[in-house]
Amino acid sequence: MGVIDLNRIFRQSLLAAAALVVAPASTGLAVAAQAPAPAQARVTVASEDERLMALFEDDQRREDALDPISQVYRGGDANPRVLRLLFTEELTRARRSAVSQSLAALSAIDRRRLSAERQISYDVFLAAKREEAMWLRPDMQALTAVRPFTHFGGLQVEFPALIAKGGPLSYASEADYRENLDLLHAFPQVLDNATRQFRMGMDSGVVETKLTTRNMIAQIDALLAQPIEESPFLSPLAELPEGVPEDRRAALRTEWRAAVTGEVLPAYRRFREFLSAEYLPAAREAAGISAMKGGPAVYRRLIEEHTTLPLGAEEVHRLGLSEVARIQREMDAVRKDLGYPQGTLREFFDTMRSDPRFHPTRADELSEGFAATARAVDAQVPRFFSTVPKTQLLIEPYPAYREKYEAGGSYNQGSPDATRPGTFYYNTYDLPSRFLTGIVTLYLHEGAPGHHFQISLAQENTALPDFQRFGGNNAYVEGWALYAETLGYEMGFYKDPMAHWGTLDDEMLRAMRLVVDTGIHAKGWSREQAIDYMLANSGMGRSDATAEVERYIAWPGQALGYKIGALTIQRLRRKAETALGPKFDVRAFHEQVLGSGALPLPVLEAKIDRWIAASR
Repeated sequence: MGVIDLNRIFRQSLLAAAALVVAPASTGLAVAAQAPAPAQARVTVASEDERLMALFEDDQRREDALDPISQVYRGGDANPRVLRLLFTEELTRARRSAVSQSLAALSAIDRRRLSAERQISYDVFLAAKREEAMWLRPDMQALTAVRPFTHFGGLQVEFPALIAKGGPLSYASEADYRENLDLLHAFPQVLDNATRQFRMGMDSGVVETKLTTRNMIAQIDALLAQPIEESPFLSPLAELPEGVPEDRRAALRTEWRAAVTGEVLPAYRRFREFLSAEYLPAAREAAGISAMKGGPAVYRRLIEEHTTLPLGAEEVHRLGLSEVARIQREMDAVRKDLGYPQGTLREFFDTMRSDPRFHPTRADELSEGFAATARAVDAQVPRFFSTVPKTQLLIEPYPAYREKYEAGGSYNQGSPDATRPGTFYYNTYDLPSRFLTGIVTLYLHEGAPGHHFQISLAQENTALPDFQRFGGNNAYVEGWALYAETLGYEMGFYKDPMAHWGTLDDEMLRAMRLVVDTGIHAKGWSREQAIDYMLANSGMGRSDATAEVERYIAWPGQALGYKIGALTIQRLRRKAETALGPKFDVRAFHEQVLGSGALPLPVLEAKIDRWIAASR
């Protein structure tokens, strides 16, 4: 690629990963990642695997006891007592202790005696726990815990979706309602805890941006403005289980409504008043996290977290500029296929934004387009995948209270037992700013075979430890979804110039993210400068560009994982195709990539290298 030697970065990362695999600390001895086990060790491989899996189970029990929200999404029950402890020092201390216990137990496992699949688990677990320990350090907590919510991620938005009927919580019995009512009673304490954390940040000078704060206020305003009968908090009362006697139905409705109107909504109003009257005046003007106290150090950590590679902001920025230039050359050819041979590419971007040919006029155009794409993808899947998810996939628009602040689409995972489907959400807000050209590539990314395949196959695979089934890293998860978009070429979808333009436009978005995220957080770019760059280098509408930039401001580094991860998977596929020649089977390759859950990129590379060697 010229601007970054990613092969060099991967070699360094693999060496670093090998250095992490250590014997008990008193020996100080490092173990090579691929060193063959002695014959005696191979005889006891099962027992060492069992010890490791038992360690993982112990760790998962500790994690579940301290993380009520993740437990719900994995099909478990949330503990309202622990929910009340979110955003408290008490819970942070407990998490530090849990991580220390797990790392100490892992040091007693001899990696050389593990099976190949469990060696992968060992490596992933060690990397994850060391990263978790780093973020839980008091110095890092002082820079992160005091910013508990943003408009792009936070329980002030997630909790309404969690408690609503049709979400991850069960409403099959009266007992379910009673348990979920306890969560309603607990949630006001969560908002009060978050307020306390924000105030601590105000005292130390570590604060969010005014932009993010205003957006949080607007989100809460939209939630509070809903007619009470349309509130997601009351949606569970629309239909109670048949087995509940009428007198208890009336009591349940009364108690539930009282919790919502007398506790939850007043807590939102308190939180909204705090944000508006106290926090907004103290929030920072500058968009980039480098302008925040301690921000440059946080951004360096975030780049590594979201890419799983030791990349610097400057080299990521250069890679982005290189990719933008390459994609623009391809776009220039496709615009002629669309019937616009005259003018410049930048002029054509303006045409794309203004020509009604490229935009929906009815929300149905989007829903029908996604449904047709889903049918076409389903017909192609057997050519590319030998294992497909059992979990079904729904296609739905965002709820009205969320759509203004969401991207063009997203995925919400189904249940691990496949009884609750996954959902691909698409955005109908400001229809003239949406593009018909992006329907195919957005479905491939968020739906099948993108997030829906990767997340569902992982969590349905009960042979994996829970942290591989349900955990992951941004570079792998988003890298796979972006790689999935490129399968549209082989599936024949991009022979249509409209769809071809759409996939290039989406690829351009991921390339621009490398430029804009580092521009904002390492080079001092303003919100307006970042939006102007995206409008000048793509056919994005202003609403989309604005939402994207405000997302990067709220979530530093996250946008870097897409392109870095996709480039890695594409490179590994080319490596396998070259090495295996006619023996290469794309279905087997995808099985290897998806079969162990979401892996750090160096661990994925090592796995593919072993598979190539074995396949020869």
